[in-house]
Amino acid sequence: MDPQYRKQNPNDHLANERTFLAWIRTSIGIMGFGFVVVKFSLFVRQITAVLGHKAEAPSTGYSPVIGILLVALGAVATLFSYIRYIDTKKQLNAGTYYHSSLLIQIMTVVIFLVSVLLIFYLVKSI
Repeated sequence: MDPQYRKQNPNDHLANERTFLAWIRTSIGIMGFGFVVVKFSLFVRQITAVLGHKAEAPSTGYSPVIGILLVALGAVATLFSYIRYIDTKKQLNAGTYYHSSLLIQIMTVVIFLVSVLLIFYLVKSI
């Protein structure tokens, strides 16, 4: 029987779509957090300047870099989640699905490293 005409389980495709949408929500959250990190550091500088402490205006330090990295990480997560979605869809259609947790492992390590970087930065700024 031709693989295109084999009986497919719609629940598998719906689960694949739900997983993709969960990754999209995660990437939006990561990008939103990066945006907040950048904007909050700028807000602190502006408030300090408005209060007349121009000579003591703190530098934004690594906040803009960390924020931009988080936004970039969210964008990369969006791209990889789409690639994974398409790959899983093709495997489900062919009846050869193979589970891979590589994307989950990579994202976990990268988010953990960024979290450690943020912790060091926050402790240093106290």
